[in-house]
Amino acid sequence: MSGAPPFDVPGDRHYEGRRHLWLQRDGESGRVRVGIDTIGLESLGELVYVTLHPVGTRVKRGDPVGSLEAAKMTSAVVAPVGGTVVALNEEVLRDPARTNEEPYAGGWLFELMPTNWEEEAAALVSGDAIAAWAQAESLRLGEEPSIEA
Repeated sequence: MSGAPPFDVPGDRHYEGRRHLWLQRDGESGRVRVGIDTIGLESLGELVYVTLHPVGTRVKRGDPVGSLEAAKMTSAVVAPVGGTVVALNEEVLRDPARTNEEPYAGGWLFELMPTNWEEEAAALVSGDAIAAWAQAESLRLGEEPSIEA
């Protein structure tokens, strides 16, 4: 185990486990905010450049939505669910390090209006499954997870 702080993985959202994206759905509007979780950020390192497709772009689950350039590597951002891009986090586009500083708050990447939330959300990690997933990913990367309710 390294001396790095444990991963922070809030339990109030869904996760695309393979690509380490988090999703949080607004119950009133139905919009889904998407960001990268702390496990993914640990793998990438400090973000230096973020590109995202423009508002109005329609995507299917798994389609590219942009890219992240970081100290350790460049990674594609893919749509964790299908829908239409309805907002971009302009602050993150101007200052990508904001994602590393506040991954679950001001560091979100984009918002989608999903086309098939109920079906596609079933394929994401959520609820009671988050702790086991975070533990497995943390062990794989040699860290201790921190699950917040």
